[in-house]
Amino acid sequence: MSTPVSSIRNLGPAVELACAKAGIHTAEALRTLGADVAYTRMIAAGMRPHFIGYYAPVMGLQGRPWNDCQGAEKEALRAAFDQIKTRNAPAPADTLDRLLDDIGVRKP
Repeated sequence: MSTPVSSIRNLGPAVELACAKAGIHTAEALRTLGADVAYTRMIAAGMRPHFIGYYAPVMGLQGRPWNDCQGAEKEALRAAFDQIKTRNAPAPADTLDRLLDDIGVRKP
């Protein structure tokens, strides 16, 4: 049996489309991969990273509303999101951006 990604709480057509672009076509596939791997694949497929876009599926896979995430749990999810985003961010577009990143002038 296969059910649409949008059948998972908090996930609508935009996430379903991002998942499809990342090769994730069913709710079952998303559950199997988990939020971190799925979100990494969505970024690699061209989705722009957004914190709420990350933690809404995390909460949805737990059957919780997206706005249920608070306090220390939200801080931990922010740290996980930042790591995923940093590892999967596109390379700087030009030499100046790359040099600024290399010497640490800009925040990651």
